[in-house]
Amino acid sequence: MLHAIALQKEAIKTKSIAILTAIMLAVALPQLFHVLGAVSGMGTSLGQVFLPMHLPILLVGLIAGPIVGTVAGALSPLLSFALSGMPVAGMVPFMMIELAGYGLAAGLLGKTKMPVIVKLLLAQIAGRAIRAAAVLIAVYGMGSEAVSISSIWTTIASGLPGLVLQWCLIPLAVFWLENREKGHA
Repeated sequence: MLHAIALQKEAIKTKSIAILTAIMLAVALPQLFHVLGAVSGMGTSLGQVFLPMHLPILLVGLIAGPIVGTVAGALSPLLSFALSGMPVAGMVPFMMIELAGYGLAAGLLGKTKMPVIVKLLLAQIAGRAIRAAAVLIAVYGMGSEAVSISSIWTTIASGLPGLVLQWCLIPLAVFWLENREKGHA
């Protein structure tokens, strides 16, 4: 009984560390891209192109599961906005929904028996579909002017380099983390 309680406490501690790490990375990486954009004269467009906030959320979902991925995804844009004013206020709810969707989908797929790249592609599609649904509900259901229907396609097109970056980095990170764990077992 005591052993089971100790294991439960360790699992909670591990999940808390995973959430905090993912949130810190999801807040810090976009700031790095914004600085690089400012230095290069490209402004904030580097963040919109390379989707740096998505990387840690997809990764933590795949590694730590749906609850951790969802919580980290939902909280990251909110904390980023509170600390830096980015993303802009009108986009925060949509980013929260989208990133929570990425974290949830990646987490649900994380333990399935399929290649990491397939899990990643499915999670990316799910996250974008959830964002598109949120935009459609906001525009048609609530009359929101914070976003437009065209933003669905614009974000997909402008984020293609970020998707490619995710396809390259996330499978490598998952491979490294899984093999690192095996090496310490």
